[in-house]
Amino acid sequence: MPEQVVPPAHPDLPQPAGAQPPADATPAGAPAPAPEPVRKSGRKKVLGIVGAIVAFLVIAGLKFGIGTVLGGTDETAEAKAGDCIAELPTTIGDELEEVDGGKVVDCASAEATYKVVGRADDQTEEQAASGEACDQFFQENEEYYVFSNVMPGKTGYLLCLTTNS
Repeated sequence: MPEQVVPPAHPDLPQPAGAQPPADATPAGAPAPAPEPVRKSGRKKVLGIVGAIVAFLVIAGLKFGIGTVLGGTDETAEAKAGDCIAELPTTIGDELEEVDGGKVVDCASAEATYKVVGRADDQTEEQAASGEACDQFFQENEEYYVFSNVMPGKTGYLLCLTTNS
């Protein structure tokens, strides 16, 4: 750092003998004191943290899907033949009904209402509505159900279900 020389406050005025330089004056040849760091206000810190959390949620939502990020996981996504599913709302005939909360449970559990006898992946909305992909898994005169998870405009899966007896 180069040396700095601070001129007297008023070079034209004579300085009295024994006069002390002002408290904020820097002696000749000494480096200037470092400025005090600027402190962030508590409000700015909170806004920074909230901003970071929002950015994380947006990125995670784009990568994994909004439902997964906000806790709406699909508990039947990995179900396969031999698994059991807990109670779902009752439907009559060919009626389609949206349901929430389908979940895989232990087949010995009192919750185990349905047994997965087959699975069909990569199904469109139309294929899911017809349920034809499950026909091969059902026996004649057997009571059956088709559970599907297909997002609009995408493909998904069907679970072919019978009652768990």
